[in-house]
Amino acid sequence: MRRTVSVVVWCSLTACLPGDGTGLDPTGNPLPPEIQLSTDIQPIFTTSCAFSQCHAGVSPVLGQHLGAGQSYVSIVGVPSVQLPGWFRVRPGQPDSSYLVHKIQGTHLQVGGVGARMPLNAAVLRQGQIDTIRAWIADGALNN
Repeated sequence: MRRTVSVVVWCSLTACLPGDGTGLDPTGNPLPPEIQLSTDIQPIFTTSCAFSQCHAGVSPVLGQHLGAGQSYVSIVGVPSVQLPGWFRVRPGQPDSSYLVHKIQGTHLQVGGVGARMPLNAAVLRQGQIDTIRAWIADGALNN
């Protein structure tokens, strides 16, 4: 005789998402805030990279425009000019994103060329680099 076992899995919307809609994870700890391009990443680009002689204006260096409203389409899923086979930003993979290596100063170690970015300016603070890495790790959303 053959027995059939049915398993019913029910999942409400709140049970499928991290936390319970209260801003807390299942253990009661606060969920980290979502990193957004517009409010967290773009200000870093604007103050450190998006200048007319660098990555903004009518002729941005290597065609990489980091100005507001331009940065997402210029970096996410866009092949690197300096390191063929790599993307400037590979969503979900900060260690495989050339932009991360350029701002960390590890670009030569992965086969890249040129200088650490930003050029002729102070390097980004570790917190800024960590924020960019986290945004990429979270999928590099256009938010």
